[in-house]
Amino acid sequence: MDMNDSPHSHWNTAQRELRRLLESGQNHARAMTLFLKQHAQLHAADMAGTESWSYEDELLGDISEAQFRGILPKGEHSVAWALWHIARIEDVAMNLLVADSEQVFSAGGWQEKLNSPIVHTGNEMSLAEIGALSTALDLGALRDYRKAVGQRTRQMAANLKAEQMSARPSAAQLQRVWDEKAVLPEAYYVVDYWSKRKVATLLLMPPTRHMFVHLNEAAELKRGL
Repeated sequence: MDMNDSPHSHWNTAQRELRRLLESGQNHARAMTLFLKQHAQLHAADMAGTESWSYEDELLGDISEAQFRGILPKGEHSVAWALWHIARIEDVAMNLLVADSEQVFSAGGWQEKLNSPIVHTGNEMSLAEIGALSTALDLGALRDYRKAVGQRTRQMAANLKAEQMSARPSAAQLQRVWDEKAVLPEAYYVVDYWSKRKVATLLLMPPTRHMFVHLNEAAELKRGL
């Protein structure tokens, strides 16, 4: 396949258009339609049931246990960690900072379902901690958790009004991130980044661009293992 005509290339092209619309504040309806399309393509196809191509399905459809849990020599992450990270980041940012609601993770008792030793986003973990997380996580439950997070994001995004797009997280919302131990203290820069971003920017990082970057990373890891 010509990489310039691949789904990944088309996704990147559409992302540039989404960024332009969100940053300009123009044509809110078009921006949200494009957001929902891009978001759906990064989750499993059955999350939204709207897209023929799913990056998650492409990545995980034939993944082996070793590819899911393994860390390359001199590597830093595993596919398991990458999926955990993008799911937790989306959940925390969209629900605590945009919707001002409860995390899917907390509401659904997902720590037990996932068999996870941690509750935070995975930033600033040691290699040993990443290895332990990668060994422990249940792949099926992780996919189910991502699906639940994605569906909640779509419910929230569908109700966003144009006038809400310039809002920034409040001090109380940011404090909830710390109170719920969603980010490690060493990863303070994540919360600092969020504190300075409008809702429009938070729709790029994390539930579209951030996911695409880490799914690309996961695909590279899979090929190397």
